[in-house]
Amino acid sequence: MSGPVAVETTFSWSVFTQRYWDRRPVLFRAVAPVPFKAADAFRAAVRAGAPEGLDGRMPPNVQLTVERVQRDAPVALLPAAEDGSFDAYDTRLASRLQGRRYALVVNGFHAFDPALWHRERAFFGGLWEAVGLPLTGAITTLFHGTYEHSPVGVHKDRFATFMFGLRGRKRMRFWPRRPWDDPVSTKVDYARHTAASFAAEVGPGDLLYWPADYYHVGESAGDAPATSVNVGVPRDEHHAGYELEDLLADLDPARLAGRGGVDSLLPAPDAPLTAPGPGAGGLLAPTLPEALTATARALGAYGDPDRMRRRVAALSLRRWTAGGFEPVPAPAPARPLADGDLLRADPGSPVLWTPYDDGGTLCAANGHDTRTPLGAHEVLRLIRALSAPRPTRVGQLLAAAGPGARRDGRELLELLESFRALTREP
Repeated sequence: MSGPVAVETTFSWSVFTQRYWDRRPVLFRAVAPVPFKAADAFRAAVRAGAPEGLDGRMPPNVQLTVERVQRDAPVALLPAAEDGSFDAYDTRLASRLQGRRYALVVNGFHAFDPALWHRERAFFGGLWEAVGLPLTGAITTLFHGTYEHSPVGVHKDRFATFMFGLRGRKRMRFWPRRPWDDPVSTKVDYARHTAASFAAEVGPGDLLYWPADYYHVGESAGDAPATSVNVGVPRDEHHAGYELEDLLADLDPARLAGRGGVDSLLPAPDAPLTAPGPGAGGLLAPTLPEALTATARALGAYGDPDRMRRRVAALSLRRWTAGGFEPVPAPAPARPLADGDLLRADPGSPVLWTPYDDGGTLCAANGHDTRTPLGAHEVLRLIRALSAPRPTRVGQLLAAAGPGARRDGRELLELLESFRALTREP
């Protein structure tokens, strides 16, 4: 069945997967517990919109459109810490834009707030248990503003989408098939196609789902600003190149949006291209810019089976511990641990490990990995002790080890705490 949208008053993953997953849209009213809160979403939007070193340019993961004009520079139009909330931000922007409609889109914003990411990951754990982890990480996108409709217009994604209403009301309009014959993939002016569509309104606390094969567009359902979060799970058009990108480079949250392929993740040139210089005997020796030379070295290194095996092991542990959402929040700064400090494991952040080639162990938690000289048996002993009902003192955890192992064990505990897999008790 292709539409209209079904409505459910209670939410469960078992009902969802049996009736709606990859089948048809559904609206769940008042989902609880909510994976997203407006205060956390605002905090993440502020952090995502304020990376260093952009020299006044718009962050690559942020898009701001006023009416139908996309802005290339923030010019004080992005959420700021001084605003304190979306309400204050809306008031400031209404005055600055003199009532013009605007759309703020923030891609990958879960990576900028660990608390938000932690709740999001816990919420979707039930879906992963039923259908498996996505081949590549699910994406999280914040939509906010008074825009008449989504800046891109009517379109189709390769993602199945879960839309969570946070503030205000928003309308999603759907078509089971592409409603036009023109050779274009999106349409901003779609009024003549609305008769063939069906729609659903989403308010605070609601969850709307639609499969990847539906054409859709978001619309304002009133004059007040609306805030929502979309979680996209890749379902169609998966390419092996996505895994190749993972093998060659680690994703940076600040460069997540708008990347065109592997080349955008490899080192950027530091200097313009230059002509070959004279070589020995007066011949011209071919030279490459340093960025391309570094890239060629990186590609050549992955021809080494041992290095590729280590890279695959690290990526596998990261993927399993990231909980389906990548890139992950950056680790916290590591802090020294004293023997008297109390530690316990975070039950929602399991530590996974595998033996390393040289006898050490590769450990991962919350999408981050580290290599330790400790053997797998010693790592297992530490993790089991940390999983006890009561917190354990660091000195007690390390008491059975020799001097070198105590040093390595303390360093591993400090790193796992920075990954947010361990909690330091008062």
